[in-house]
Amino acid sequence: MKLTSSQEEYLKTIYLLEKNNKKVRVTDIALKLEITKPSVNKAINLLKDIKLLDYKAYGNINLTQEGEKYAIEVMKKQDIVTMFLVEILGIEKRQAEIEAIAMKHAISEKTTQKLNQYITQIMNLGDLTCGYDENNEKCRNCIKIKAKNKMKTEE
Repeated sequence: MKLTSSQEEYLKTIYLLEKNNKKVRVTDIALKLEITKPSVNKAINLLKDIKLLDYKAYGNINLTQEGEKYAIEVMKKQDIVTMFLVEILGIEKRQAEIEAIAMKHAISEKTTQKLNQYITQIMNLGDLTCGYDENNEKCRNCIKIKAKNKMKTEE
C-alpha cells in the first residue's frame, strides 16, 4: 500500500508520541506537526479506515501492528538518507535532516535499499536496525562513532 508523504508523517509522529507519552491525542499530533485539529481528525480517520491505527472520537490514538511497522520503515528510510548525507557527503547535520525528510518521500524502496547497502559495505556498519527512535541518542551516536572511526582508518 502506498501512502502519501503526509500520511507517512502522521504515522511517524504518532509512533514517536506513543514512545514518549504512551497516550496520543489529536491535540498532541496537531501541536507536534503545527497544524489544525480538524486536519488531524481528517487524516487519522483515513488512516483508521485503512487499518493503520485505532481511534475512537475524543479517545487515544494507537497504531495497529501494521501501522507501527510502516512508521518504523518511514523512520528507517529517513535515518538512512540522513546518515548518507552527513557521513558520506559531509552535509551539516541539521540541513541533512531537513533534506532527508523531503527526500525519503521521493525515493523508492529499492533506492533506499541500495543506499543502505552502500553504507553497510563502504562504512562496514552492518545492519542499521536499532529501533530508529529519533529521540534515542544512543542509536545515532553508535552509528556516528562507527562511521567516524571507519573514515579515520581510511585516511
